[in-house]
Amino acid sequence: MARVSDTEGSKFDAPLEVVWKYLQDPAAHGGAHKNSRNRSMTPLSENSFIVSWEQDMNGSWIKVANKITVFPPLGMAAEMIEGPMKGSRMFTVYTPRGSKTEVEVHGDMQSSMIPAHQLESMVRMAWESAYNEDNEGIRAFASKHK
Repeated sequence: MARVSDTEGSKFDAPLEVVWKYLQDPAAHGGAHKNSRNRSMTPLSENSFIVSWEQDMNGSWIKVANKITVFPPLGMAAEMIEGPMKGSRMFTVYTPRGSKTEVEVHGDMQSSMIPAHQLESMVRMAWESAYNEDNEGIRAFASKHK
């Protein structure tokens, strides 16, 4: 297991209320992640759901599922329940910064497929990729919802 935190001050290019609207729009949010397909969401309660999809990992499609619990406007918790990161948990914190939203991610990460000595660097690469896709998706979403 690796404890990984990203507190580098990454900021989405939209205010907090737009970020939350984007995150709650399955077509906009799911559509931003290009290497995924067959997304589905199963509500569990008012604030939690299971989201599943197939992820392209080095040319192979791998089934992934996460239990997500949202705590607007503070952030969200994710528990990986299926896939190569099964058993991992992470929390994303959103902080309003005027016309932008600061993003911090903290996780206890594990994997049965990724060697321990590579886990932190692979998690950081995955988080950076997801951040870049989301920031692009948020920009497009914000331009349509002014």
